[in-house]
Parts: sequence; structure tokens; C-alpha cells
Amino acid sequence: MKKIEAIIKPFKLDEVKEALHEIGVSGITVTEAKGFGRQKGHTELYRGAEYVVDFLPKVKLEVVVPEGIADRTVEAIAAAAQTGRIGDGKIFISSIEGALRIRTGERDDDAI
Repeated sequence: MKKIEAIIKPFKLDEVKEALHEIGVSGITVTEAKGFGRQKGHTELYRGAEYVVDFLPKVKLEVVVPEGIADRTVEAIAAAAQTGRIGDGKIFISSIEGALRIRTGERDDDAI
């Protein structure tokens, strides 16, 4: 099993969710996040005063999938989230040793 974490722009969430649904990924966790990478925030003007917006709003998606569809999942997220502009985000892939569905006691692939 693989855990795929993606940090994306918030307005791309619906497109990514739809892309995941199309390839058969059903379970997804979404968290609001703030952060910055190479873009390092930006300066804005409010009532005549300049201020720096360091942390930009992002969305963090987490999904655990069987190893066989991990590459397709990453490709679907990347294609749906891409705008071609700075700040599109990142995708991280890690291995999962095990999973347990609390309600039924199912384990590993059956649990996801």
C-alpha cells in the first residue's frame, strides 16, 4: 500500500476529487493548510499599508491506495491540480506497512 499526500491550491480540490473518483479511488482525507515553498509568499497593500503574506492557503489531500494503482493516482492528482503557475504544489508518496478498518476488523488492502 502507498500513502499519497498532495499539497494543492484550494480551488483545484473539486477537479482533483473528480479525477480520483474516475480512477476508482474512494477514500480521501482533506485538510486546510497554509505554507510556502519557492514562491515565499507575496506583498499586499491594505488601506495604504504594505504587509507580507508569508503563508499561502493550500489544501492537503491524503489517500492510501493499493500499490498497483499508486502511479495512476499520482498522475491523476498531478494532471488535475496543475495550473502551470508557481505554487501548484507537491505530491509525496510513502509506503504503508498496514491498515485496519476499525468497524469490521478488516486489514491492509481490504481495509482501504
